[in-house]
This record gives sequence, structure tokens and C-alpha cells, in this order.
Amino acid sequence: MKSSFNRIANVGNRYQGSYKRVLCVCSAGLLRSPTTAYVLSLDPYNYNTRSAGITNEFALIPVDDVLIAWADEIVCMSQEQVQIIHAKFEPSRKVISLDIPDQFEYRDYNKYLNGEIDG
Repeated sequence: MKSSFNRIANVGNRYQGSYKRVLCVCSAGLLRSPTTAYVLSLDPYNYNTRSAGITNEFALIPVDDVLIAWADEIVCMSQEQVQIIHAKFEPSRKVISLDIPDQFEYRDYNKYLNGEIDG
């Protein structure tokens, strides 16, 4: 329990900077959400990002109440994930879906941006 308490206390750590904090969520937190977090951390966004998975059995970093509390905004890869977030955590912040299909490799955003893969 102490670990969770320390994580909650650290949500407001002033050394994280003043950039918007965005939690990126996909099924396992291995491909789409880390890629989205990477893209959103670059110019022109420069967001402070984290990625996590909604499926506890597969996620290296499962979505939990601490990550939800940390985020200013939550970005999911599907509408189903948005519904799960709302059902499990009842977040008070904005939760959106980017509707990015599960057909990408890690950092495979250039194919999507260039229209080589339909979204």
C-alpha cells in the first residue's frame, strides 16, 4: 500500500514541468499507446506523456487509478477502451478515442501518416 500512496503523492510533483500530461492507452500498452505517447511528446505538442494497457493480463504497465489521477487528458486507441476507462475509473478528465486500429508495429506512425495503411 505504501507504494501506491507514494505514487499518488507524486502525481503533483512540480518537477514534471508545466506541459499537458497525456495518458495514452491501448490494449497491452506495447505498440499503439507507446507510439502515440512518443509522437505527442514531440513538436508541436511537447506533451508530458505516459502509455499503459487496459488489459491487465497483457499490459507491462496496466492502467490504474494513479495514472488516471496523473493525466490531464486520456487518449485511447479505440472507443471500446474509452468505455472501459469510464466503467472502471470514472475519470473526471477528458477521455477521447483516436480510432487507431491494432495493425501497427511500434513507432510505425509514418505508414499511417503517409496513407500506406488505412485508419
